[in-house]
Amino acid sequence: MGTGKRGLIATAVAVVCAVTVLAAPGTAFANPSPTPAPSAGPTLAPGKDLEAIRKKLDKLYRAAARATDEYNAAEEKADKQSAEIVKLAKKIVKGKEKLAKLKDRAGASAAAQYRGGGLPPEAHLMLSDDPQEFLVGAGRVRQGQHATKGLIGELTRTQEDLEQYAKDASAQWKKLEAGRKAKAAAQKKIEQQIAQAEKLESELQKEEQERLAELEKEAAGRAQTAWLDSGILDEISGKASEQGKKAVAYATAQIGKPYQWGAEGPKTYDCSGLTSQAWISAGQGIPRTSQEQWKRLRHIDIEDMRPGDLIIYFDDASHVAMYVGDGVIVHAPRPGRTVTLAGAGTMPILGVVRPDAEADRD
Repeated sequence: MGTGKRGLIATAVAVVCAVTVLAAPGTAFANPSPTPAPSAGPTLAPGKDLEAIRKKLDKLYRAAARATDEYNAAEEKADKQSAEIVKLAKKIVKGKEKLAKLKDRAGASAAAQYRGGGLPPEAHLMLSDDPQEFLVGAGRVRQGQHATKGLIGELTRTQEDLEQYAKDASAQWKKLEAGRKAKAAAQKKIEQQIAQAEKLESELQKEEQERLAELEKEAAGRAQTAWLDSGILDEISGKASEQGKKAVAYATAQIGKPYQWGAEGPKTYDCSGLTSQAWISAGQGIPRTSQEQWKRLRHIDIEDMRPGDLIIYFDDASHVAMYVGDGVIVHAPRPGRTVTLAGAGTMPILGVVRPDAEADRD
């Protein structure tokens, strides 16, 4: 790995570590004095294993992230179902208008027959003594028969279409209601997990919160170091596409804005809200949730990734970040944190996806 690239990585990771520590709840600014030896530091409350608390917090926030993905998916489905119901409603209105016109035409035909003494056109034709009138009339009768059949057929089809539209609308309403319940259940899960995590953190003393922040930074640092030591960065040399540059510019411009589950900006974001809006700003629509981004976007080998690509984390694809280059990502981490830079290897990588893969084929 080149010295220049290592320097960039070191700088980026240093920034990440600083942001992580400053973003942690209860963190105090340290005076520029020598760090005291562990024995001289504050004594932690007995019976508190901060490493265990760190792991428990991580578990709670990950559960909240999974529930957030469920919430976002339910919301996306609800939006689509609502739009479909609106389309069906418009079709029903137009169908009813068409049916009314057809019924008017059928009524006019029936009235004409009534005015003719109730006899069908064929009977009037047979009573005619004029051969020429008979021949002309025969053609008109055939035309009238075809028109009547056509009118009846159109009436029947329109009625059937209306019945089908009504059935489809009813089915969409049922799906919408089910989606609302799923969304409410996901929201409850999110709030419960976040409440538990906040309660756990609030029970820590100031010194414990500071030490917990240090443990989080150390765990992230170990993971990033292990990832870099694998030599993977030596293989990554892809350059951002024009759309990728725009997406990275948008995402990095959001640094410092708070995480909020279910949010898509412009003031707050969750992880997939940030990545999806970044790519929308670049002119490329992508799925709303991290799980759908993993399912539907083109998969890329890690060594082939370039700035703008999305890194999907954890086995359940519950977190997503945007790669910005030099082993660094930008992401919205979790509740209580802000959009920030981090090492790409600080979390278990599931894989990489490319939103603008079509550009590669042009």
